[in-house]
Amino acid sequence: MKPLSASYWRRLVTKEWLPILISLIMSAVLWYNVGGEKTVDTSVMIPVEVLNLPRDLVISNQFKRQLEVTVNGPRSLILGIDQREISRRIDLANATPGTTVITNDVESITVPRGITVLRVQPSTIILSLDKLISRQFPINPVTIGSLLPGYVLESLRMEPSVITITGPESVLAKHEVLRTREIDLSNINKSMQVQAPLDLDPAIVDLIGETTITAEIVVRLDKEQHEYSLPLDADGLEVPVKRVKVLADVPKLLLDQDIKLTDMLSARLAIDEVNGIGIVRIIQAPDLSHPVEVIRVEPAVVELPKVQIPQPQTRPPAGEAKPAAPAPTGTPQAPGKAKPPENP
Repeated sequence: MKPLSASYWRRLVTKEWLPILISLIMSAVLWYNVGGEKTVDTSVMIPVEVLNLPRDLVISNQFKRQLEVTVNGPRSLILGIDQREISRRIDLANATPGTTVITNDVESITVPRGITVLRVQPSTIILSLDKLISRQFPINPVTIGSLLPGYVLESLRMEPSVITITGPESVLAKHEVLRTREIDLSNINKSMQVQAPLDLDPAIVDLIGETTITAEIVVRLDKEQHEYSLPLDADGLEVPVKRVKVLADVPKLLLDQDIKLTDMLSARLAIDEVNGIGIVRIIQAPDLSHPVEVIRVEPAVVELPKVQIPQPQTRPPAGEAKPAAPAPTGTPQAPGKAKPPENP
């Protein structure tokens, strides 16, 4: 029998026994690191991931966004579980409006090989699915305090006056309007703009967040209507009207100072030479702290006799000679010559 050569044995070891040897070594190492490693129990937090929610539906309730999962496995695998992006996936592709109960059993959590899920807390998730709608809500201002005496609030406008909110129908149906937090009007005596936060229900805050709008406060003087009789200043002309009646809105601040209307206003006649009338003008005293609003004057127009209408004096344009005086009747005499006597 011919002995086998050395090259034959080298080929046999290289082609057949070497891969087997490497596999045995790797199996031993894997058994030591996994099978032979001590197993541990631990709890990890797993996020909840909602998938395929229909566009016309919305989850209207609060639910736990993380689950506490107790797992068992080799220490080396457990330590790296946080890097594996494990989550509890909930598929809502076929969901309809209403309440849906999701069961969290150990099979609902997918973990790497070698790790076992022992428990999931909470064991169920309750989801309230609602129709997604949009509604417009008017803004109602809420005020406290009073303006300074002598002033009244003419208007209080909100900008914007209406807010559109998109959210669950069950949440939006509970509200008809949105209100501001208290706007303090104390000691205000002029128009201004202030920032007014909205006083929102927590469910609305979840939809639009904390919201602030602009409140435009319009303030005016508090006035009373009074009618007085004023003497008419006709600038020396003889007119049939000596006094006029004046109806005016007078600020209460002036009335509180006991100022007479005759000290606030005066009536003066302005001449309209073209139409031959006098127009009654009401003039306010220059030192009034607040203006008086004249509503009506009776009479407002006074007719003047034509003989009293001042006639404008005409003058020739500059540079134009005045017209010569008319010559006397008869034949002019030469200077130095006497007039000859007439024949008898």
